[in-house]
Amino acid sequence: MNVSEFPSPQNLFLRRQFTTGQILLAGRHKQPKIRIPSKKALAAKARRKAAIASKAEDKFERLSLLEAIDVLRAVEVASPKSAYTLFVKTEIKNGVAVPKGRINLPREAKAMSEDKILVFAEGRQAEEAKKAGAHFVGGPELIDGVINNRFSATTILCTPALIRAITPKLGRILGPLGLMPSERRGTVTDDIAGYIQRIQGTSEWRADKTGNIHMPIAMMHFPVDDVVKNVRHFMASVKRVTGNTKDAEDSRRLKNSGAKPG
Repeated sequence: MNVSEFPSPQNLFLRRQFTTGQILLAGRHKQPKIRIPSKKALAAKARRKAAIASKAEDKFERLSLLEAIDVLRAVEVASPKSAYTLFVKTEIKNGVAVPKGRINLPREAKAMSEDKILVFAEGRQAEEAKKAGAHFVGGPELIDGVINNRFSATTILCTPALIRAITPKLGRILGPLGLMPSERRGTVTDDIAGYIQRIQGTSEWRADKTGNIHMPIAMMHFPVDDVVKNVRHFMASVKRVTGNTKDAEDSRRLKNSGAKPG
């Protein structure tokens, strides 16, 4: 056998280095593949999530309002001063202010906190607002105070003459809080004094940023009829604000036609 047929140790070392370098180089330039799910796959995933959520809801026992009241009264028999708290989940779309409204319950569950009313108005309307009980009254000079949280207002009203002056600076700040004056809600009005008079003796409810409403609706020692009236009164207010009045309209239509709901 010829000794020259065997590679020298130096050649073997270099050959191995060269081979290893090629493999590493290829590995560095290999791009990972990103899988983009199809619309059909996304829809199937959404259906699976909905099915799982539906099964989770089925685990909870569903009770009528009267049955739920009886259960809570039995559980809280030693705490007659505790309150019923109603939880309502609403759907909020992007760019839409959180639902809020005002209500005067047939029997108030707790002492109403005082509203702090701020009014953007000038001239005669400003004087009328002060006489009606507004806590902060002024023109565009109040804008900086609102931005810097110097005014702890729970209700903000504005005259139509000033709404364009305050919207560019306050829209993004007050909108998500549900405090931006709006014609739809009646808080942009020339009748500032009349609005203040109408909200006296009422309490405000408001959803959080996720659309959830927590409302103390009655005290545990209230008669059952009072609790039921408060719940129905409050739910009617929520449905009006959120636009979910179809059930009520259908009920009235069936009643007027003499037909019985199925």
